Amino acid sequence: MKLLVTLILLVVFSTAPVSSQPKPLSERVANTAMTALWRDPAKGETGKPARWTYEFGVALKGIERVWQRTHDEKYLKFIQQGMDNFVNADGTIRTYKIDDYNLDNIQSGRVVLTLYKQTQQEKYKQAAALLREQLKQQPRTSDGGFWHKKIYPYQMWLDGLYMAEPFYAEYAATFHDEAAFSDIAKQFILMEQHARDPGTGLLYHGWDESRKQRWADPATGHSPNFWDRAMGWYAMALVDTLDYFPAQHPQRAELVAILNRLATAIAKYQDPKSGLWYQVVDKGGEPGNYLEASGSCMFVYALAKGVRQNYLPKTYLSVAQKGYQGIQHQFVKTDGQGQVNLEGTVGVAGLGGNPYRDGSYQYYIGEKVVTNDPKGIGALLLASSEMENYTN
Repeated sequence: MKLLVTLILLVVFSTAPVSSQPKPLSERVANTAMTALWRDPAKGETGKPARWTYEFGVALKGIERVWQRTHDEKYLKFIQQGMDNFVNADGTIRTYKIDDYNLDNIQSGRVVLTLYKQTQQEKYKQAAALLREQLKQQPRTSDGGFWHKKIYPYQMWLDGLYMAEPFYAEYAATFHDEAAFSDIAKQFILMEQHARDPGTGLLYHGWDESRKQRWADPATGHSPNFWDRAMGWYAMALVDTLDYFPAQHPQRAELVAILNRLATAIAKYQDPKSGLWYQVVDKGGEPGNYLEASGSCMFVYALAKGVRQNYLPKTYLSVAQKGYQGIQHQFVKTDGQGQVNLEGTVGVAGLGGNPYRDGSYQYYIGEKVVTNDPKGIGALLLASSEMENYTN
């Protein structure tokens, strides 16, 4: 009888359904990106962005990383549908204007290159070539640095390195434009030369060669503060560009050295309690400053990937892990419907323009903080996908 009971129990437990494990954070966040971003049902919105923007490209790049990890074709399908809303059959891009000479408009070209490699469709190749043509004509500073936008003459911003250089490098590697890599390296080197503060190792948000902007220091030309997301863009640009940079190129070592100098500064200013980073990085104790989500995600991504790719010493992995724990604790929230949301992202920050943005401390802490900003979601997708390399 005991033997019969034992056999019955074995059958019951061996055939009982196994409780499903929660999906990795990257997949849960990707679901938010695919269902909630760019949608406002009250306004009859379809979820498709109206214009060709880098925000859309950043989020799609994050979803691309989830696709690469899971090999689930639904992610690739979503990416292609998003890009096909803009890339026409002849390779032109809806709402894109080359003569704006805006580096922000280059970033989504990285997703276009992915689609070309996957499908070999000529329209994606032509769209990428159009964006490459912009870089050929992009206005430059006297020492060869790209202006951030035509409407911001003689200015280099940290943001622009992420917007342009990873695409530039991938395009050059894909279509065998070896001469481009020296120009790519130049952009990083010039940006560090003009924006790095030797005392802290941090990088100022922007630099104005003309010294005409009110935000520009009359002696150095750099802006007055260290914004976390600006440095996050620059750090991510380095690790993503190095993916395509030739191993034997004489300036590759300098890019790795720049990344290491920046990583040292990033680690130094990590908040020891939360593991996160402040909106204005070096002023954590000042009134009004706050821990910010998108920059923290970008730093985690860049440090973790830098370690994985052997650009950075392994000691930086603990910095990334502490940051990732802080992100999950402070910013990642699940609502009553099971949707994962990212809180704590500053919506926008820039320099100049109208109304004028003076780059002051009060300016940076005064910009609106939002939930599920596409830039923050994209950065979280990148960070979580990268950190899952160490946990799976």
